[in-house]
Amino acid sequence: MRDLGRLLIVFGVLLVIAGLLLTLGGRIPWLGRLPGDIHVQRGSWSFYFPLTTSILISVVLSLVLAFLSRR
Repeated sequence: MRDLGRLLIVFGVLLVIAGLLLTLGGRIPWLGRLPGDIHVQRGSWSFYFPLTTSILISVVLSLVLAFLSRR
């Protein structure tokens, strides 16, 4: 039962961190506008895919989770 409680606390902290990043993400000027992010605009139609931003976030989250799993 103790392990389940710790797991819930870790997930809660991760959710709070994700919420803060989403809330403050608009205030970070380079986030979502990195070289390699795909943005196509044709008339009234536009397509945006943050490829480099997604890779960067994936690497950071992988490092954080690898650090947390070593304990």
